[in-house]
Amino acid sequence: MHFLSPVLENYIAHNSEEEPDVLKELTHETHLKVIQPRMLTGHFQGRVLSLLSKITNPKYILEIGTYTGYSAICLAEGLQKEGILHTIDVNAELHPIQRKYFDKSGFGPQVIQHTGNALELIPQMNIVFDLVFIDAEKKEYTNYLEVVLPKTKSGSIILSDNVLWSGKVLEPVNPKDKATKVLLEYNKKLKEHPKLETVLLPIRDGLTLSRVK
Repeated sequence: MHFLSPVLENYIAHNSEEEPDVLKELTHETHLKVIQPRMLTGHFQGRVLSLLSKITNPKYILEIGTYTGYSAICLAEGLQKEGILHTIDVNAELHPIQRKYFDKSGFGPQVIQHTGNALELIPQMNIVFDLVFIDAEKKEYTNYLEVVLPKTKSGSIILSDNVLWSGKVLEPVNPKDKATKVLLEYNKKLKEHPKLETVLLPIRDGLTLSRVK
């Protein structure tokens, strides 16, 4: 489901910050070499992530779901000078393209790649994160939140991607569709969670902005 017409999407992108050349190059290579290139964050949402990170000016960022590294680079743009971004993905085969563009972007020394199950890795991290971006296995979103919250503080920001799930959150749910069921529960949990202030933004496939109280 397209929530905005392509013409309007182009207008929005044209009247937003320019996409950095390194991200244009990453997009091109992802489309040439990697399956499911639609998973890329893309120009407009990438600039949103960048600006939110710059406003937050985090020292520590956690990203769950790296793919080819586009969103990580956007988020890294707001890091403090000595800041670090930890990004987790299950697919080690994407490490080379991620590292290539982390280094080309100039943020290479500030980005630490982790491979494995985020639900197992995050509890082992002795870090308090200022900014968290959740964009991995949709069926695990509620579980990600549970392991992430203890690693945040008052004022930390949690961003959750794909929360509108191509409009499936508005349709009758197929009993076999666990992802949509979890996302419906997740969206409700974010809104009602006593430790969070939340607003769901209609950006691309839905981006939720939550602030830890």
